[in-house]
Amino acid sequence: MNFLEERIVKDGVVKSGNVLKVDSFLNHQMDISLMEEIGREFKRRFGHKQVDKVVTIEASGIGIAAFVAKEFGVPLVFAKKSKSINIDGDMFVAEVESFTHKNKNQVIVSRKFLHEGEHILIIDDFLANGCALQGLISIADSAGAIVEGCGIVIEKGFQIGGRVIRNMGYHVESLAIIDAMDAETGNITFREQ
Repeated sequence: MNFLEERIVKDGVVKSGNVLKVDSFLNHQMDISLMEEIGREFKRRFGHKQVDKVVTIEASGIGIAAFVAKEFGVPLVFAKKSKSINIDGDMFVAEVESFTHKNKNQVIVSRKFLHEGEHILIIDDFLANGCALQGLISIADSAGAIVEGCGIVIEKGFQIGGRVIRNMGYHVESLAIIDAMDAETGNITFREQ
């Protein structure tokens, strides 16, 4: 079991509806030592690739992606879920459906922060159905940026997202892949990697 799987077993809570709550250490309250370790691990897995920017989607991905960007020494760009008055000029837009929140959002990135030919690494906390990644890939394509890979903290391997993104030809690295969760017992089965 790796460092993340151990933490999920220790502090994660399995809920009905294929929901895994990791808000005590990952996506609400953050364990900074764990975030540093996650950043180092993604650097180890993608360090052989050219990365000019790390890209994620608000809100849960931002903290994680910041530690990854720090490891690579590059800027972090995050897609916003709503347009605000302080985003000016042209934007890249994609529609994204959230597994967790059961809603659709338009996500936007200002054209001044993503450019043709830039090599990007996409980072997110969860991969379930793959909608968020597909939205970020669509934005990268619109910008003419090159997606070097997708780093996921927790992949729900029993859902289609990982298969879909890998079948599109993208390099996906997930720190923990869950093959099964049982809300009654709280048991989690991890995929051997």
